[in-house]
Amino acid sequence: MEVTFYWYPKCGTCRKAKKWLEDHQVDVEAIHIVEHPPTKEQLKEYYQKSGLEIKKLFNTSGQKYRALGLKDKIQDASEEELLELLSSDGMLIKRPILISDQTVLFGFKEEQYENMLNKS
Repeated sequence: MEVTFYWYPKCGTCRKAKKWLEDHQVDVEAIHIVEHPPTKEQLKEYYQKSGLEIKKLFNTSGQKYRALGLKDKIQDASEEELLELLSSDGMLIKRPILISDQTVLFGFKEEQYENMLNKS
């Protein structure tokens, strides 16, 4: 199973997810989300595959999100505008992102990771 893992090494949740993957011998291609953020096209594909609404892709607890005052702005923005915003800065994206052929997971919940492994 080919698995891509977007993460930010200084993020505690990302480190916890990476350790979980290592403990379960899941080989991943790890990509630094700030140095190499997903493109607008990739993000569109990921969020559609994830089944989440696009607003759930934002890292709402991040400093950048708050500094830009995005809480109010994203309510009325179009999908195109939101994708543009997300792809402009990896710090705005909820992380980590785990991508397999069938599934895309945003954030880290052990149960979701377990389910993904069991499907492959």
